[in-house]
Amino acid sequence: MRKRIISPGATDSAAPEGEWLNLEDVAEVEITSEDPEHPIEHALLPGHPSGWRAGTAGEQTIRFLFDEPRSLRRIWIHFEESEVERTHEFVLRWSADNGKSFTDIVRQQWNFSPDGMREESENIYLDAIGVTTLELIIKPDISNENAVASLAQLRIG
Repeated sequence: MRKRIISPGATDSAAPEGEWLNLEDVAEVEITSEDPEHPIEHALLPGHPSGWRAGTAGEQTIRFLFDEPRSLRRIWIHFEESEVERTHEFVLRWSADNGKSFTDIVRQQWNFSPDGMREESENIYLDAIGVTTLELIIKPDISNENAVASLAQLRIG
């Protein structure tokens, strides 16, 4: 029998198996800000454990503009926070008309705690056809507008 011992509450933050889009080849990414030490590529491409971090405080938007309309079946998103207790909110939505109108995929709040829940992962299945724009809006803390947004990983399939 193969086995391994894990610490209590540990989770596997690696992207789940599946076919994921190579976003470098199929989309342009727009962001409201980024910390030069934690660029958006660190959250979107495998092999970068540090993820993306905003360069300014407050609500942030990450927008994917696809070169051609795409069918999206799955989105995996992973957030981490191990230092500050906070409640963040994110909205993931898509557009088939280049951002003129949007359909929400998920809107969710999550409570992070350094002594408890340090990670949030969502494996979202959808049937979106003709997607031209995918948008992620992150409010890093619903009660503190000086909080800084971050994203550990995001994969689109």
